[in-house]
Amino acid sequence: MSSIKKVVLAYSGGLDTSAIVPWLKENYGCEVIAFVADVGQGAEELEGVEAKAIASGASECYVVDLKDEMVSDYIYPTLKTGSIYEGTYLLGTSMARPIIAKAQVEIARKVGADALSHGCTGKGNDQVRFESCFAALAPDLQVIAPWREWDLSSRESLLDYLAERDIPCSASATKIYSRDANAWHISHEGGELEDPWCQPSEQVWTWTNSPEQAPNEPEFVTLNVVEGEVVAVNGKQLKPYDCLVKLNDIASPHGVGRVDIVENRLVGMKSRGCYETPGGTVIMAALQAIDELVLDKASRKWKEVLGGEFSHLVYDGRWFTPLKDSILAGAEALSTVATGEVVVKLYKGQVTAVQKKSPNSLYSEDFATFGADDVYDQSHAEGFIRLFSLSSRISALAKK
Repeated sequence: MSSIKKVVLAYSGGLDTSAIVPWLKENYGCEVIAFVADVGQGAEELEGVEAKAIASGASECYVVDLKDEMVSDYIYPTLKTGSIYEGTYLLGTSMARPIIAKAQVEIARKVGADALSHGCTGKGNDQVRFESCFAALAPDLQVIAPWREWDLSSRESLLDYLAERDIPCSASATKIYSRDANAWHISHEGGELEDPWCQPSEQVWTWTNSPEQAPNEPEFVTLNVVEGEVVAVNGKQLKPYDCLVKLNDIASPHGVGRVDIVENRLVGMKSRGCYETPGGTVIMAALQAIDELVLDKASRKWKEVLGGEFSHLVYDGRWFTPLKDSILAGAEALSTVATGEVVVKLYKGQVTAVQKKSPNSLYSEDFATFGADDVYDQSHAEGFIRLFSLSSRISALAKK
């Protein structure tokens, strides 16, 4: 007899979690509480989700609004580090997982649950992300991962399982892509994307225009940045979540933010995914433009190190660790000077920072000019070069 009495399931209303509710009840004999995280995936995905959960057999369903907190406390801090996983991926799915796991634990404490459950497969990164967070926040709670236990191995078997129990589900056996959306991005996997030689068809993309369909005229957007955070768009002060939503709306028609990559999963395999991150791509371009002005060479080099390390930390699900606190502290220190204004040009899938200024700018036209100046004696460069290259000179002489 199972010792599990009550389990909180991270529930989406999709095929997998709809099947997990009755499966948990049948195999563990426990009460199932559904937990739904609103991370900005859209009203369409959330519509009727509570009724679906109850119809699947859940005794309760909690829908928790995490949108503002996710952008303010997870996305914006990550942006301050400049993190881009493997040079391309802006970590949209990865950044959402720790706040979802944290909220799930909070619900579990509230209802007195003794277990947590999720619908992640045994092949993906998310199982590691969720369970690493659970380990840091609630090591006393048991974790149930049905995909690692049950013998339901296909969409058809899941649909049959639900049909046998008269549990309604809007999913079909012909679903092509696996998608995951939040306010920051939407991801696409499966279908023709499983072949890296196959160019994504237009039915893959759901948020953005193709560059070919984008307007023939560029659009210019002004972003105001204060200490590494975008606080205003086109002169209007907005909270972080609203800044992101506004920039998503502006950038999507221009085809901005499409990425098609083969990435290294944490569990050891490679996977191919397409991501759409329109507003986030604009924000990243603006923050990089400010950094160009305000950070000296050594500081920018150090931030590259911090960003690289933090991208793997977030991707690997290690948010609730001392390492995260340490890296963010370094990024915060560098961001104290990252204040200014940037104008970006959106055109045919591209974002270009065309104007930038900062009260903390280290750029000086007096020093950088190719014209005559009174502040830089070019003859001084000779001595600098001789000292800078001294080790190379000594090495060459020693070889002779």
